[in-house]
Amino acid sequence: MNHAGETVIGIIGGSGLYDIEGLHEKSWQRIHSPWGEASDELLFGRIGGVRCVFLPRHGRGHRLSPTHLNYRANIDVLKRAGCTDIISLSAVGSLKEELRPGHFVIVDQFIDRSFAREKSFFGKGCVAHVAMADPVCPRLGDALERAARGLGLPLTRGGTYLVMEGPQFSTRAESELYRSWGCSVIGMTNMPEAKLAREAELCYATVAMVTDYDVWHTEHADVTVEAVLKVLADNAAKARALIGAVVPLLAGKREPCRAGCDRALETAIVTAPERRDPRLMARLDAVAGRVLARA
Repeated sequence: MNHAGETVIGIIGGSGLYDIEGLHEKSWQRIHSPWGEASDELLFGRIGGVRCVFLPRHGRGHRLSPTHLNYRANIDVLKRAGCTDIISLSAVGSLKEELRPGHFVIVDQFIDRSFAREKSFFGKGCVAHVAMADPVCPRLGDALERAARGLGLPLTRGGTYLVMEGPQFSTRAESELYRSWGCSVIGMTNMPEAKLAREAELCYATVAMVTDYDVWHTEHADVTVEAVLKVLADNAAKARALIGAVVPLLAGKREPCRAGCDRALETAIVTAPERRDPRLMARLDAVAGRVLARA
């Protein structure tokens, strides 16, 4: 865990992104978690002197489906590795005409329609309710926008990411429903990832990388794996450039998050100290150690 006030950037790579170029002092290391096995080993290194920790969300070789990811272990190992901030890169379908394949969206909201996943570190033995009204850290969003515009990437700041369970793609009726809700993009992985990052008091932001128009667009072919893979390769190259540009913008001494992401548990735990399950407390050592140590 990070006790020195150092900024450490965690990077979660989505489909098509299984490594990060430009890292110095690279090493893959296995971090063990009481929540089970993470998707893969972590890739440690530095960009411009800033410590970075990369996790391929689906594992190298894309071994894990969105439903079968161990989201809790993934966030836990990043926290144990000392991360203070998480940048999530995610392949998505577009639900808006103007968000064409190859476009990047720095989302600011989520709608969670997943249903087969563990969504919290807390529960029986220790109950906590963190605020999720604004699930994305604005400081990270600002840095990502600045870096992306500096690279000339096609970019939209702001939008809602609809998280579906998958692994199947949408029906046409579902796609039209989500469009009627005003959603910008659709994907399968950023929930409960964002919720767990908030519980772990980590600043979190998503760059959603459009690969297709889902199935609603009658003038474009329905989404297929083959079509998605063609765009993924180009998006991955842009994503690597974006990471190389944004990390130096976040360098320096770690300051308190102005949005309070790093203090999300301050008043969230409602179970009385004497009623907390010691076994669950032991598993929460990395995620909630800052507040549990005061109990």
